[in-house]
Order: sequence, then C-alpha cells, then structure tokens
Amino acid sequence: MIDGTLLDATSVDMPQSARNVVRRSMSEADRMVFDGVTLHAITYASANRRIKGYMALPPGGQSSYPAVIFNRGGSTERGALTPEGAVMFACQYAAWGFVCVASNYRGLGGSEGETEEWGAGDVDDAMNLLPLLDGLGYVDPERIGLVGGSRGGMMALMMLARTDRFRAAVTFGAPTMIHACEPTAYIRRTMQKHLPAGSVEHVEAERRSAVLWADRLSKTTPLLVLHGTGDRRVSPDHALQLGLALQHCQHPYKLIMYDNADHVLAGRRNESNADIRAWLTHYVMNRGPLPRVGPHGA
Repeated sequence: MIDGTLLDATSVDMPQSARNVVRRSMSEADRMVFDGVTLHAITYASANRRIKGYMALPPGGQSSYPAVIFNRGGSTERGALTPEGAVMFACQYAAWGFVCVASNYRGLGGSEGETEEWGAGDVDDAMNLLPLLDGLGYVDPERIGLVGGSRGGMMALMMLARTDRFRAAVTFGAPTMIHACEPTAYIRRTMQKHLPAGSVEHVEAERRSAVLWADRLSKTTPLLVLHGTGDRRVSPDHALQLGLALQHCQHPYKLIMYDNADHVLAGRRNESNADIRAWLTHYVMNRGPLPRVGPHGA
C-alpha cells in the first residue's frame, strides 16, 4: 500500500450532543455553515497498516479548499478519537472553511498495529495525512495547516522538524521538555508506558522535547503556542520554555497563556478557538506573509 492512499471514506452522523455543544458558542451565521459540514470515517495507508481516522468537509461550492491536519491527544483506547471528538475539533475547523483530517494513529481506534506508539511511528501516521490531502482534488496543497493538542502537539512539533509543508501550526497543552520532568510527573510517566523494551529513557525523552531542538523547526511555519495556566497534566512551564527557545532562534511564533484554563483550554474555549481561527485564516487560508522576527522597530 502506498502511504497516504485513502482506502475508504464512510459518512458518519454527527452525534447530537456534540453538535449542540459546538453550535452553542457560534453566531447564527456560523451555525448555518456548521450545519452544512459533513463528517466521514476514513481508512488510509501508513507503513503498510490500515489507519483509521476522520475527515470533515466544509459545505460545497468551492473548487479548492485550504486544509488542516488535526493531531489528537490522549493515550490508550480512552484517548482514541470518536465521532464526538471529531465534531468538537475537525467539524469545528471545517465550519471555518478548512478540510480537516485527523488520525487515530496505529494500534488504536480500529487502526492496525500491535501496540500504540507515542512520539514514534504515530508521527509517521500523522505525516502520511499530507499525501492523503495531496490526493484530494479539492484541497489546495499550498494551503495546509497543522493543529495538535497535548500529545498531538508534541507530535506536531516533531513534524515541523521534518517538513516545511505547513503554512502555519498551532499547539495547545503540548509537552515540550519531557527530558526535564521529574520521573513522577504525569507526562513523563505517560511516555514511559509506551517505550519499547530496551529503550534509553533519557534519549527518548530528548527526542520528544522540542525546547532542545527548536532551531530545527521549519522557519517558514509560524507557530501559535497556547497553554492554560491551570494545566495540571503538562506544566505551563513547557509553553513558556518553548516560547523562550523560539525567541532565541528567531522563529516566527506567538505565545498565549490563558488564565483560568486547564489542559484542554476549558474555561477559555471560545477565546482560544477565536485565536486559532484567526491564526489559520491569516496564514493558511489567506496566505498571510511571515511576520518579522528578531529586533526591529523603535
């Protein structure tokens, strides 16, 4: 199987409860667009595995759409993306005018693979959504963005060290300095559970810690870093230290710390959605120019 080949796409009804939650915060105009979004369960090829995921499509009428890859967070089967989760993220982004695809990665959510991988082969599964989008005649291959939350944000940063295809990226609640976490820290223990036998833990932690290699991230991909100051799963320090690393290597970025927000930005959901939408609309949909970096101005 060729990586990124779309093997199947089946229409899925949006769960009413999730629909209601998303619609509640929308304007009447946005609700009308959201009601025209369609959700599909997809199967695609990655490393000779059949990987499951979801695709959300905006209402028809355009010959070419911008697109977003969404990297979910979580681990174990409880973290697998469901139709409810797909509505909250993929369908939300589709309502903004983006074709959105999201992977459940290998080993989970019906995807093939004997074990779940966490910051290893799962990154390949997310990367292989790029050729999937390239194969869709209605997606503009020059207007693709990337959004990742928590573990998916960590993966997004790993992807930005491998490609310059993304016009913009967003992370929220992303672990960025696992190497510096105490062994008892939640995110460090989560990584430990998914390392294969014989792994050197500190080496694997450094591979997943973007603060150590921020200079390798694609400098043509402006990065919006979001974090809740009340996050008890991934310390807000992760976002602060990534911001400092990005500043030192003059990477185009914006850092927003939300007070009264947790790991998934609950408490600031409407505000953070507006910030994500503005970032993706400016840099991806409208092909906004890169911001100036380094000292300048008065």
